Amino acid sequence: MTSTYQQMIFVNLPVNDLDASKKFFTELGYTINPQFSDENAASVVISDTIVAMLLTKSFYATFTKKEIADATRTSEVLIALSAESREKVDELVEKALAAGGSPAGETQDHGFMYGRSFDDPDGHTWEVVWMDPAAIAG
Repeated sequence: MTSTYQQMIFVNLPVNDLDASKKFFTELGYTINPQFSDENAASVVISDTIVAMLLTKSFYATFTKKEIADATRTSEVLIALSAESREKVDELVEKALAAGGSPAGETQDHGFMYGRSFDDPDGHTWEVVWMDPAAIAG
């Protein structure tokens, strides 16, 4: 039997307060993988193929010679997650806002595509998007 390789993505994000960030993401319903977490990092399991690595700024700095962006003032990346329905988009964004996130931009409703976004407590922008499967199929 041949297994199909599933490529994964690990999004590494610098955070100001690791404990507060862990609390935020667990309130969204995600889990922390203790095998890859310690006092410098938390491995947030978003799906089988998506992991957000929350790194203290001092630990993050060991991976780059570049200045670490202040995500509350500048934007370097927009992280987009798919959702299975419009309702799931709203559900995740509402959880994020209730957990201490803030709104980021206007709701986008194009009929076949619906999205909302939020900033996490460190200012990283997360977009949550639903696309009509019929529109994707062509």
